Amino acid sequence: MSQQLEQVKALIQLRDKARLGGGQKRIDSQHQKGKYTARERITMLLDEGSFEEFDMFVTHRCTNFGMEKETFLGDGVVTGYGTIDGRLVYVFAQDFTVFGGSLSESFAMKICKIMDQSMKMGAPVIGINDSGGARIQEGVNALAGYAEIFQRNILASGVVPQISAIFGPCAGGAVYSPALTDFNIMTKGTSYMFLTGPKVVKTVTGEDVTQEQLGGASVHATKSGVAHFAVDTEEEGIKVIRELLSYLPQNNLEEAPLVPTADPIDRLEDTLNEIIPDSPNKPYDMYEVIGSIVDEGKFLEIHKDYATNIIVGFARFNGISVGIVANQPKVLAGVLDNNASRKAARFVRFCDAFNIPLVTLVDVPGFLPGTQQEYGGIILHGAKLLYAYGEATVPKVTVTLRKSYGGAYCVMSSKHLRGDINYAWPTAEIAVMGPSGAIEVLYGKEVAAADDPAALSAQKEKDYRDAFANPYNAARFGYIDDVIEPRNTRFRIIRALQQLSTKKLVNPPKKHDNLPL
Repeated sequence: MSQQLEQVKALIQLRDKARLGGGQKRIDSQHQKGKYTARERITMLLDEGSFEEFDMFVTHRCTNFGMEKETFLGDGVVTGYGTIDGRLVYVFAQDFTVFGGSLSESFAMKICKIMDQSMKMGAPVIGINDSGGARIQEGVNALAGYAEIFQRNILASGVVPQISAIFGPCAGGAVYSPALTDFNIMTKGTSYMFLTGPKVVKTVTGEDVTQEQLGGASVHATKSGVAHFAVDTEEEGIKVIRELLSYLPQNNLEEAPLVPTADPIDRLEDTLNEIIPDSPNKPYDMYEVIGSIVDEGKFLEIHKDYATNIIVGFARFNGISVGIVANQPKVLAGVLDNNASRKAARFVRFCDAFNIPLVTLVDVPGFLPGTQQEYGGIILHGAKLLYAYGEATVPKVTVTLRKSYGGAYCVMSSKHLRGDINYAWPTAEIAVMGPSGAIEVLYGKEVAAADDPAALSAQKEKDYRDAFANPYNAARFGYIDDVIEPRNTRFRIIRALQQLSTKKLVNPPKKHDNLPL
């Protein structure tokens, strides 16, 4: 055999060794936990045969604590690029079979390299996290590696989409990279995220808590809002990533892909003409409205189980990708509170950063009152949503279905926050406050002194509702562009989006804004 052939054979053997990660025994252990390996995850995520790997032969350079005696090719992270539905993406997957997926200086360098490449090429970056945290033997070099990644997350924010999948442990400093990315997906039962683990919590606060209770997928999907998706299996998580990317552009200078649809533009939805209950205090399901107006009823919801009084997610209108923000009357009457405001503000800012038009469906009685909300900073959190809508320069189409009262009217993509097209259904009630509260302020003494207070109050409420709690008062001032028939909502939104396709709006030049955090 010639020397060259021997060298080629040695290369193939090295590649085979690298692909085994920490060895077959550890791969078997990973499978027994119900988890896939880093390479199996990448294979599932990317189009078949499209993966091109970087830095397969990188090893750590640590000589502390006898580490020089144990090295693995690739050093615990698989990095490279490939395609999803034919579109370029960069990907890294932490390999738990190598030193428990712990991060070393070399490991971080590999991740930083593909993040730099994704910025140069203007393509999304996807990180699959399954790591025990910093490699303790490397000391400050491991911490430096984390900070280098964080710096790139920050610079890439709003430039290329960043998606994190948490398919195993993610603790300590490791949690900040996913927190800085646009979307987090966690698997129930096998993933967790926390800054300090159960043992430290027990020592410092005396609390007894399990890993799952402290930072499991369901906790972060429902209580903290850290996770945008909580999935049952890794396969489901990977499907979510692929679907999510289908709604997004490659970067902040491009538009999202247009997806042809057979769903007619002028499809009428007669059920919408009767969906609003006669009683203003009775709820209806906003999901029914969304499902009936978007292309083929398809809606990818974000943060489904967090702050459920507001709904956010992606859909399409005549093939155009849009972000939908909608109050949910079925939960807390669709009121805005701290968590709902933050959830929606974050989503609005993402859509604005990536040229995705916003469609806002309004049915909001106001902000949630009470000491808990005020002490929690509802003024600041409500201001975040107000700010997000006000700074957004993408096309903004707003439809008011029923209630739009007080400050919440202003906040929910009103004409005054540069809403482009603002429609209302005939059932819309746009005013400073609801009829009962208004009558108390305007006629409280008169009603109290009347022979029949209940009858007078009812009459005054009716007069107020006729005069103010309707869309025509706002339309009279041009704050509502048109009052539309509910069944025509799909058609009117699509026409509005078509008209706004060439919108140009630029905010004043500045270093950056100072969002009320």
